[in-house]
Amino acid sequence: MKTKTPRWRKTSPLSYFLLATITFLSIFPFYWMFVVSSNTNAEISKSPPSLIPGGRFLIVAKKVMSAEGVFFSNALLNTFIVGIAIALAQVMFSAVAGFAFAKLNFRGRKSFILFVVGTMMLPSQLGIIPLFMLVKNLRLIDSLLGLIVPALVTAFGVFWMRQIIDAQIPNELHEAASIDGASVPRIFFSIVLPIIRQSSFVLGLFAFLAAWNDYLWPTIILQSPR
Repeated sequence: MKTKTPRWRKTSPLSYFLLATITFLSIFPFYWMFVVSSNTNAEISKSPPSLIPGGRFLIVAKKVMSAEGVFFSNALLNTFIVGIAIALAQVMFSAVAGFAFAKLNFRGRKSFILFVVGTMMLPSQLGIIPLFMLVKNLRLIDSLLGLIVPALVTAFGVFWMRQIIDAQIPNELHEAASIDGASVPRIFFSIVLPIIRQSSFVLGLFAFLAAWNDYLWPTIILQSPR
Protein backbone atom coordinates (compact mmCIF):
# COMPACT_ATOMS: atom_id res chain seq x y z
CA MET A 1 0.00 0.00 0.00
CA LYS A 2 1.43 3.31 -1.07
CA THR A 3 1.21 6.11 1.46
CA LYS A 4 0.65 9.66 0.37
CA THR A 5 2.75 12.50 1.66
CA PRO A 6 0.59 15.08 3.44
CA ARG A 7 0.20 18.30 1.53
CA TRP A 8 1.63 20.36 4.38
CA ARG A 9 4.84 18.30 4.27
CA LYS A 10 5.43 18.76 0.54
CA THR A 11 8.08 21.31 -0.38
CA SER A 12 8.07 23.36 -3.56
CA PRO A 13 11.12 24.59 -5.53
CA LEU A 14 10.30 28.08 -4.28
CA SER A 15 10.84 26.92 -0.69
CA TYR A 16 14.29 25.57 -1.56
CA PHE A 17 15.12 28.79 -3.40
CA LEU A 18 14.12 30.93 -0.41
CA LEU A 19 16.10 28.73 1.98
CA ALA A 20 19.15 28.88 -0.30
CA THR A 21 18.85 32.68 -0.54
CA ILE A 22 18.58 33.10 3.23
CA THR A 23 21.54 30.76 3.74
CA PHE A 24 23.64 32.71 1.25
CA LEU A 25 22.77 36.06 2.85
CA SER A 26 23.68 34.64 6.27
CA ILE A 27 27.04 33.21 5.17
CA PHE A 28 28.18 36.00 2.83
CA PRO A 29 29.15 38.52 5.59
CA PHE A 30 31.59 35.95 7.02
CA TYR A 31 32.99 35.25 3.57
CA TRP A 32 33.34 38.98 2.86
CA MET A 33 35.12 39.46 6.18
CA PHE A 34 37.63 36.79 5.12
CA VAL A 35 38.06 38.44 1.68
CA VAL A 36 38.68 41.89 3.19
CA SER A 37 41.17 40.58 5.74
CA SER A 38 43.15 38.70 3.10
CA ASN A 39 43.48 41.48 0.49
CA THR A 40 45.35 44.78 0.37
CA ASN A 41 43.65 48.17 0.64
CA ALA A 42 44.15 48.77 -3.08
CA GLU A 43 42.39 45.52 -3.99
CA ILE A 44 39.52 46.25 -1.62
CA SER A 45 39.09 49.81 -2.95
CA LYS A 46 38.76 48.70 -6.57
CA SER A 47 35.41 49.16 -8.29
CA PRO A 48 33.94 46.61 -8.46
CA PRO A 49 35.74 45.08 -5.46
CA SER A 50 37.35 41.68 -5.73
CA LEU A 51 35.33 38.79 -4.31
CA ILE A 52 38.27 36.38 -4.39
CA PRO A 53 40.26 35.89 -1.15
CA GLY A 54 43.87 37.01 -1.26
CA GLY A 55 46.94 35.49 0.30
CA ARG A 56 47.50 37.88 3.21
CA PHE A 57 45.13 36.37 5.78
CA LEU A 58 47.82 34.62 7.85
CA ILE A 59 50.04 37.72 7.72
CA VAL A 60 47.21 39.98 8.92
CA ALA A 61 46.18 37.50 11.63
CA LYS A 62 49.77 37.30 12.89
CA LYS A 63 50.00 41.11 13.04
CA VAL A 64 46.77 41.31 15.01
CA MET A 65 47.87 38.65 17.50
CA SER A 66 51.31 40.19 18.00
CA ALA A 67 50.36 43.89 17.96
CA GLU A 68 51.96 45.81 20.80
CA GLY A 69 49.57 46.94 23.52
CA VAL A 70 46.50 45.22 22.01
CA PHE A 71 46.38 41.83 23.86
CA PHE A 72 43.95 40.46 21.28
CA SER A 73 44.43 36.82 22.25
CA ASN A 74 43.66 37.60 25.91
CA ALA A 75 40.56 39.55 24.91
CA LEU A 76 39.38 36.69 22.70
CA LEU A 77 39.89 34.11 25.46
CA ASN A 78 38.19 36.28 28.08
CA THR A 79 35.22 36.84 25.78
CA PHE A 80 34.84 33.10 25.27
CA ILE A 81 34.99 32.47 29.02
CA VAL A 82 32.44 35.18 29.81
CA GLY A 83 30.12 34.14 26.97
CA ILE A 84 30.10 30.45 27.90
CA ALA A 85 29.64 31.18 31.61
CA ILE A 86 26.74 33.55 30.95
CA ALA A 87 25.10 31.13 28.51
CA LEU A 88 25.23 28.21 30.95
CA ALA A 89 24.06 30.32 33.89
CA GLN A 90 21.18 31.90 32.00
CA VAL A 91 19.94 28.54 30.74
CA MET A 92 19.97 26.97 34.21
CA PHE A 93 18.54 29.89 36.21
CA SER A 94 15.97 30.75 33.55
CA ALA A 95 14.86 27.12 33.32
CA VAL A 96 14.42 26.88 37.10
CA ALA A 97 12.47 30.15 37.28
CA GLY A 98 10.44 29.32 34.18
CA PHE A 99 9.52 25.91 35.62
CA ALA A 100 8.39 27.54 38.86
CA PHE A 101 6.23 30.10 37.05
CA ALA A 102 4.75 27.53 34.67
CA LYS A 103 4.05 24.51 36.88
CA LEU A 104 4.28 25.41 40.57
CA ASN A 105 1.46 27.05 42.48
CA PHE A 106 2.57 29.73 44.92
CA ARG A 107 1.19 33.02 46.14
CA GLY A 108 1.84 35.95 43.84
CA ARG A 109 2.87 33.86 40.83
CA LYS A 110 0.91 35.95 38.32
CA SER A 111 2.11 39.20 39.85
CA PHE A 112 5.73 38.08 39.68
CA ILE A 113 5.52 37.02 36.04
CA LEU A 114 3.84 40.33 35.15
CA PHE A 115 6.69 42.12 36.92
CA VAL A 116 9.23 40.10 34.91
CA VAL A 117 7.47 40.94 31.64
CA GLY A 118 7.23 44.59 32.68
CA THR A 119 10.99 44.86 33.18
CA MET A 120 11.45 43.78 29.56
CA MET A 121 9.80 47.03 28.48
CA LEU A 122 12.46 49.17 30.17
CA PRO A 123 15.64 50.12 28.29
CA SER A 124 18.71 48.33 29.58
CA GLN A 125 20.56 51.65 29.96
CA LEU A 126 18.41 52.49 33.00
CA GLY A 127 20.10 49.73 34.97
CA ILE A 128 23.70 50.65 34.24
CA ILE A 129 24.25 52.93 37.26
CA PRO A 130 22.56 50.63 39.83
CA LEU A 131 24.41 47.62 38.43
CA PHE A 132 27.71 49.47 38.54
CA MET A 133 27.13 50.42 42.18
CA LEU A 134 26.25 46.80 42.99
CA VAL A 135 29.34 45.45 41.24
CA LYS A 136 31.49 48.07 42.95
CA ASN A 137 30.12 47.13 46.39
CA LEU A 138 30.85 43.47 45.62
CA ARG A 139 34.41 44.47 44.67
CA LEU A 140 34.10 42.93 41.22
CA ILE A 141 35.34 45.94 39.25
CA ASP A 142 38.03 45.03 36.70
CA SER A 143 37.27 41.30 36.89
CA LEU A 144 35.47 38.79 34.69
CA LEU A 145 32.99 38.14 37.49
CA GLY A 146 31.92 41.76 37.13
CA LEU A 147 30.76 40.88 33.62
CA ILE A 148 29.22 37.51 34.48
CA VAL A 149 27.29 38.19 37.70
CA PRO A 150 24.91 40.91 36.34
CA ALA A 151 23.99 38.64 33.42
CA LEU A 152 23.34 35.41 35.33
CA VAL A 153 19.61 35.66 34.62
CA THR A 154 17.49 37.91 32.41
CA ALA A 155 13.79 38.68 32.20
CA PHE A 156 13.75 37.49 28.59
CA GLY A 157 15.27 34.14 29.55
CA VAL A 158 12.78 33.58 32.36
CA PHE A 159 9.79 34.49 30.17
CA TRP A 160 11.15 32.37 27.30
CA MET A 161 11.52 29.30 29.51
CA ARG A 162 8.16 29.87 31.17
CA GLN A 163 6.41 29.85 27.79
CA ILE A 164 8.38 26.84 26.53
CA ILE A 165 7.76 24.73 29.63
CA ASP A 166 4.09 25.69 29.76
CA ALA A 167 3.67 24.62 26.13
CA GLN A 168 5.82 21.47 26.06
CA ILE A 169 5.20 19.94 29.52
CA PRO A 170 1.59 18.77 29.96
CA ASN A 171 0.09 19.32 33.39
CA GLU A 172 -0.91 15.65 33.40
CA LEU A 173 2.75 14.61 33.11
CA HIS A 174 3.74 16.84 36.02
CA GLU A 175 0.84 15.60 38.15
CA ALA A 176 1.58 11.95 37.32
CA ALA A 177 5.20 12.35 38.37
CA SER A 178 4.11 13.98 41.62
CA ILE A 179 1.66 11.17 42.35
CA ASP A 180 4.43 8.62 41.76
CA GLY A 181 6.44 10.32 44.50
CA ALA A 182 8.90 12.34 42.43
CA SER A 183 10.15 15.46 44.16
CA VAL A 184 10.21 18.86 42.46
CA PRO A 185 13.99 18.70 41.77
CA ARG A 186 13.58 15.17 40.38
CA ILE A 187 10.78 16.30 38.08
CA PHE A 188 12.84 19.24 36.89
CA PHE A 189 16.08 17.39 36.19
CA SER A 190 14.64 14.06 34.97
CA ILE A 191 11.59 15.23 33.01
CA VAL A 192 11.64 18.94 32.26
CA LEU A 193 15.28 19.48 31.24
CA PRO A 194 15.43 16.58 28.73
CA ILE A 195 12.24 17.77 27.04
CA ILE A 196 13.32 21.42 26.72
CA ARG A 197 16.95 20.76 25.75
CA GLN A 198 16.51 22.16 22.23
CA SER A 199 14.91 25.37 23.50
CA SER A 200 17.63 25.58 26.16
CA PHE A 201 20.28 25.42 23.44
CA VAL A 202 18.59 28.27 21.56
CA LEU A 203 18.45 30.41 24.70
CA GLY A 204 22.10 29.62 25.43
CA LEU A 205 23.01 30.68 21.89
CA PHE A 206 21.16 33.98 22.31
CA ALA A 207 22.90 34.59 25.65
CA PHE A 208 26.34 33.77 24.23
CA LEU A 209 25.87 36.09 21.24
CA ALA A 210 24.62 38.90 23.50
CA ALA A 211 27.69 38.54 25.72
CA TRP A 212 29.98 38.29 22.69
CA ASN A 213 28.60 41.46 21.10
CA ASP A 214 28.38 43.47 24.34
CA TYR A 215 30.68 46.48 24.34
CA LEU A 216 29.30 49.09 26.75
CA TRP A 217 29.30 47.07 29.98
CA PRO A 218 32.82 45.60 29.55
CA THR A 219 34.10 49.10 28.77
CA ILE A 220 32.66 50.34 32.07
CA ILE A 221 33.76 47.42 34.26
CA LEU A 222 37.15 46.45 32.83
CA GLN A 223 39.79 49.09 33.47
CA SER A 224 43.17 47.41 32.98
CA PRO A 225 44.47 46.81 29.41
CA ARG A 226 44.56 43.05 29.97
